[in-house]
Amino acid sequence: MRIQSPSMSELHAFVAAARTGSFTRAAEQLCVTQGAISRAVARLESHYNQTLIRRNAHGLELTSSGRDLLASVEGPLAQIEGASAELRRGPGPRELVLSTVPTLASVWLMPRLPDFARRHPDVRLKFVPYRKDEDFSGATPHAAILPGAGPTQWPRWDCTYLIGKQMVPVCHADRARTARWRTPAELMRAPLLYHTTAPGNWTEWLRLAGVKAPRPNLASGFDQVSILIQAAMTDMGVALVQRCLIGDAVASGRLQMPFDLPISLSRGYYLCAPGHRSPSPALLAFRDWLVETAQAA
Repeated sequence: MRIQSPSMSELHAFVAAARTGSFTRAAEQLCVTQGAISRAVARLESHYNQTLIRRNAHGLELTSSGRDLLASVEGPLAQIEGASAELRRGPGPRELVLSTVPTLASVWLMPRLPDFARRHPDVRLKFVPYRKDEDFSGATPHAAILPGAGPTQWPRWDCTYLIGKQMVPVCHADRARTARWRTPAELMRAPLLYHTTAPGNWTEWLRLAGVKAPRPNLASGFDQVSILIQAAMTDMGVALVQRCLIGDAVASGRLQMPFDLPISLSRGYYLCAPGHRSPSPALLAFRDWLVETAQAA
């Protein structure tokens, strides 16, 4: 039987160029030259006698044939890569490379990780620096725990919700005793601290708390939840934060919740992995453990 398929290197070059939208970024991802990517795509187009990628002012654009090819080969290529990596790894611990938002890692994840290590001694976790703009364009991380809206924000990724949608207001105990707020609406008179990536959280939370046409008095904003929590501890104002991150601070008296309402917002923490890669056994084990642990929290 005559083989109809092109070479693997040409398919890898095409998929990388299609996913990154750039021959240069595809070359960086595959550790080859830009010319090698361009020539591989040209050979692929010659093989099929069709144009697959067009260059324009904004980068690369797939033709309809290119989109069809990408949809057909992206998943199988990832499966072949995963199987090859497992075979080359051989016996011994399986490595899982992860990235996670720092505050969740230090406050919630790390105290629980010994349980995962006891259950899965064959999996070796490796954490790499967290990137707010993670796009999984490189070989690692294999997965990342990210804050966001899940599949609606990242439709091409496999996203599993973990924890963090339930939000609560917190402040210094002295502020709560002095203010003696009786309703959530009265919080709008206080300086409200917020996360800079989600300044609308206060408006949404107040609305769900029954406040009509809320107009929150936003004061200082912070780009890290850990700093936002610290600002509330130093009595800069009232912060709106994830319930899962302030349990110890409330129990110790460093923070107080003026209103303990079961209000969940749209954003949370998700375990995300690129949809074009088949999850490894190590990633599946970690995902199942994370979901179980989050549900028990």
